[in-house]
Amino acid sequence: MNPLILITLGATLLACVFVILGLQAYAAGRAQRAALIERLSASGMPEPLGRRRRFQGVDRRLRKTKLGRRIELKLAVTGLDLTAGEFFVYMLAAVAGIWMISASFFAPFFGPVAGLIGLWAANAFLNWQRARRTERFINQLPDLARILANATQAGLALRTALGIAAEELEAPAGEELARVTDRLAVGHSIEDALGEIAERLPSRELVVLVSTLVLSNRAGGAIVDSLRNLTITLEQRKETRREIRTQLSQVTATAYLVPVLGIGSLLLVDAMMPGALDRMTGSFIGQTAVLIALGLFAVGFVFIRRLSRIDV
Repeated sequence: MNPLILITLGATLLACVFVILGLQAYAAGRAQRAALIERLSASGMPEPLGRRRRFQGVDRRLRKTKLGRRIELKLAVTGLDLTAGEFFVYMLAAVAGIWMISASFFAPFFGPVAGLIGLWAANAFLNWQRARRTERFINQLPDLARILANATQAGLALRTALGIAAEELEAPAGEELARVTDRLAVGHSIEDALGEIAERLPSRELVVLVSTLVLSNRAGGAIVDSLRNLTITLEQRKETRREIRTQLSQVTATAYLVPVLGIGSLLLVDAMMPGALDRMTGSFIGQTAVLIALGLFAVGFVFIRRLSRIDV
């Protein structure tokens, strides 16, 4: 018999053996899992809380990379109920969808450009979620300072006052303070536990509050009077930030209107002259002109956003 046929038959039989062994191992694992669930149900133990995570294999592999650790850190700051693997898969699906839609509506040249914009938009979404969570936390700082002042005036320790504030306040302040109380329970100092909040949600108001609490806990002093004065100051800064945001709302809308006008003009040109975008992006000069135009729209958006950013 031909040696090549023998090798092929041997490899096929070996593959079948491995398939059978794999199926047996999979069936045994499923049976063990079912038996474990049955024993836990019979013992009356509660079912695990939280939703079932998707793409666990992708998440495990992604966490080993630098990109995965960076995504996980940003997700922890934003407070989103997503794993790094879930966000990565959703981001790739969104980028692929934007790529296909742009290539269909405009021209094939716009597919990769839209994909890059989609990647930038995913990172911008995480930054926006972080800024939004920070803003919500800042708005809760007057209530936090008031609760801490009342608790310390009643004779409670600062650790106990932080625990009461974690129970009374809603997210994100309640969640962040719950982390602080958990770290205090395992032996971390107040300075380290509060300093982590200032690193995750950076703001001037939070830095002032953390500094007041740390100094009062370290050196003593009239913490009640300091917290009450800080509460009044935080209320005034909150109102000032709200007025500034209202005054700059038109400028912010203009910043987002600039790229919308650019995309709308491309759609208008293609509607008036069907195939114009294909002919325009079919040459190197046309592609260069389109990239320069998109870059100018992006520069205009960034400049308007920078000019409308006022630190209070």
